[in-house]
Amino acid sequence: MKPIVTPITDAVVDSLVVGDMITVSGYIYTGRDAVLPKIVELIDEGKLSEYGINLQGCVIFHTAVSPAGVGPTSSNKLEIESTIPVLSKSGVKLHLGKGSLKKTTVEALHEHNSIFATIPPVTALLGSKIIKKSVVAFPEEGMEALHLLKVEEFPAIVSAVHGKTLFKY
Repeated sequence: MKPIVTPITDAVVDSLVVGDMITVSGYIYTGRDAVLPKIVELIDEGKLSEYGINLQGCVIFHTAVSPAGVGPTSSNKLEIESTIPVLSKSGVKLHLGKGSLKKTTVEALHEHNSIFATIPPVTALLGSKIIKKSVVAFPEEGMEALHLLKVEEFPAIVSAVHGKTLFKY
């Protein structure tokens, strides 16, 4: 397992290859269908800083935060996958979720030196790795609001980096 600590630098991304098993520690954002398009709107409007959101070197985990825990949602849902290129261009270095991505998304990850890694759906394990959590934006979305988590050794597998992927197109 390769340990990664947020914020993630380009040098860390450069050191990874498809299939690497990693653990992520530090602060990560969460978001899925309801909130990620709203984050893209904030980027387009230049309003991220009004919410105290800094995407440079950050991680976004495609999940909701509920009392039952956290688990990855399908990253290839239109509302999620369509945000990956914009978020990567805006500084996100690691997208965590599950499922395969389109070739154009893998190419966008490569263009912006970002990574996609999959997390097995193991909510109990992941819940035990959360040290702290808070709502950052869009509290009206409930468990799908943008959360900031402090995590320790979140396990994942690098699934797309440097224009390569584990998945077939």
